[in-house]
Amino acid sequence: MGFFDMFTSDIAIDLGTANTLIIYKGKIAVDEPSIIALHKQTGKVMAIGRKAMQMHEKTHEDIKTIRPLRDGVIADFDAAQQMIKGLIKMIDTGSKFLNLSHRIVICIPSGITEVEKRAVKESAEQAGAKQVYMIKEPIAAAIGIGIDIEQPIGTMIVDIGGGTTEIAVIALSGIVCDQSIRTAGDVFTRDILDYMRRQHNLLVGERSAERVKMEVGAAMSELDNPPDDFEIKGRDLMTGIPKVVKVSYSEIAFAIDKSISKIEEAVLKALEITPPELAADIYEHGIYLTGGGALLRGLDKRLALKTKLPIHIADDPLRAVVRGTGIALNDTQKFKAVLLD
Repeated sequence: MGFFDMFTSDIAIDLGTANTLIIYKGKIAVDEPSIIALHKQTGKVMAIGRKAMQMHEKTHEDIKTIRPLRDGVIADFDAAQQMIKGLIKMIDTGSKFLNLSHRIVICIPSGITEVEKRAVKESAEQAGAKQVYMIKEPIAAAIGIGIDIEQPIGTMIVDIGGGTTEIAVIALSGIVCDQSIRTAGDVFTRDILDYMRRQHNLLVGERSAERVKMEVGAAMSELDNPPDDFEIKGRDLMTGIPKVVKVSYSEIAFAIDKSISKIEEAVLKALEITPPELAADIYEHGIYLTGGGALLRGLDKRLALKTKLPIHIADDPLRAVVRGTGIALNDTQKFKAVLLD
């Protein structure tokens, strides 16, 4: 190892619409919301990640908060670049001499366009990477949950993130067939916002709706172990006065029902276009759920009823993609076939 190599290291990034995770030296070094707060006049970065999220929807006219990714892809190039740079700086290297990484492996949705792919690559390069590889999210998720993707065995992954739901059948280090829909965690949050406005005449913020989703979010209106009702605070649309409303998991299941149905349809469509031999493998091994959406109560049961197949929720589904990205980074030769330049 050369002298300078002691102060450089490759990093793996799961650049998500809702959260960004970074692996450095085999460990998750950064896990922060994908958001940045900027000063409107000067463009100076005020906060990144968790601190920026605390400011979100609470800012005055001099500060704006931006979520640079929408539907799994970069919507604001400059903000994304500054955010990636800032998140990389959060890595605790134990040395003040760290050079920026030689290589970055970064996740991309499987349904990404060439233009969107270029935007991701350029953002990483502008943040200082010497070499950028990209890996498709469902493949990274499969590697992350311990599946040997090189085998001639069909595996179906359903990765429900913040911006997109990626459904893919993987075999022999490639995606045989896939579906990518822009219905995922952010859409569930918007569904909850709309429901609170329509049903309770309550205007709530994005952060509060997100909290409801985490506390009482469910895909079915009847659960074996139901969570307690959750109090949500907002503004009464009739009086303009702040008020509190209690919501139950069955209400939230009703609010997000249509969006869950879209995910079900996409899963069925992916199964329809799966070659018969791989379909036989999926029948035997079932479907694997990853991403934050996999944590929705009752989603596995609902998908099992719809597909008549076994559904497995990954251990720590939020980190499956970044773990897989980190594994691919450690052995770029072995995973050459799935790493895109």
